[in-house]
Parts: sequence; C-alpha cells; structure tokens
Amino acid sequence: MTNKLPRGLYALYDDSFPLAVVEVARAGALTVQLRLKNTSDRDALALAQELKAHVPVLVLNDRVDLALLAGCGVHVGENDLPVREARRVLGPGALVGATCRTLDDVERAARDGADYAGVGPVFKSRLKTLGVPLLGAAGLAAICEKSPLPIVAISGIDETNLDVVAKAGAHAAAVSSAIFGRSQPARAAAMMLSQWGR
Repeated sequence: MTNKLPRGLYALYDDSFPLAVVEVARAGALTVQLRLKNTSDRDALALAQELKAHVPVLVLNDRVDLALLAGCGVHVGENDLPVREARRVLGPGALVGATCRTLDDVERAARDGADYAGVGPVFKSRLKTLGVPLLGAAGLAAICEKSPLPIVAISGIDETNLDVVAKAGAHAAAVSSAIFGRSQPARAAAMMLSQWGR
C-alpha cells in the first residue's frame, strides 16, 4: 500500500458503468477509486483483489473493512467511518482520503490522519444530486490555496473544465462519467491526461 497520491487523473469507477478499469489504468490513470454500491461484498472484495495488480493506486469508496482485506486505500465520506478510525484500522502506510466541503473540513481531515481531501461539489454532478452549494472554480481555488492536504476536485469534471480545475491548484481531478460513460473509456482517459499535462 502507498499513501502517496499521484497527480492528475483520479478515475472514479461507479459500478453502474461497464467495467473498464484495467484499460483506463493502462491509459495512464494512476489512481482508480471503486464505488461499488450495487456489488455484493464478496464480489467487491474479489474485484478489488483482482484489480490491485493492474492499478498503481487503488482506492475503495466507503468500505474500510474491504480495503483492509484487499490491501488498498480507502475514501470515506461524511457518513462513513471517521477518518481517525479508518487510519487506525488501515495503519500508517495506507492511502486514506476524505470527502470535504470546506477548508475547515480539510483541516479537520488532516488532523485526523487523511492523506488527501476530495473537495466538492465543484460543478454539477451527472451521477447524483448533491444538496450542497457548488464551489465553482473560485471556491476550489480558495481551498487549494490554503489546504494542508493535496486536493482532489470532485463532481462534474470533464474535458470542458479540466483545465480550470488544474489552474485552480487541484492535485488531481476525480472523473467518472466523462471516462467510464464513454464508448472508449481508455481513449477518454488518455485525452484527459494529455489535457491535464498541458
């Protein structure tokens, strides 16, 4: 396990999409988060264990227990196990991320042992309705400027606004439907990686 988060593209795979994680990782997405809301625990663990060999940095959404068994990182949300407890379970070498809405949230996550903060919603999500205000580019930049943690920008990010996210100072951009919802996910990932690099 590693607690170092690569820069650039943070591919967020939702199990409502066809499975194309290995192809996306081969295209250069060094971090992949698995959001497996519709997958049984048994199948989620088996998938994480299988993919771990093909993805440089693999992160499970929500499930600290499965992350421990699979030997990968975890990203915890506002209603999941607290960051401090996730860190206690996974140990100092695991990658632990936390969903944050404000700079105060980010600072708290840092104190509790998070390695990075997933900050959003930056733009309107295509996957789910979020009952919180959008940060926009300016709000994201304000948090990035003072953040003690690397920031992964979350929500509504695609090729039309990726450069805005990079310029705002984000360490990485979490991208879901703009990759996995495309007919050629690996090609979409490679294009966005090239765009981030510019």
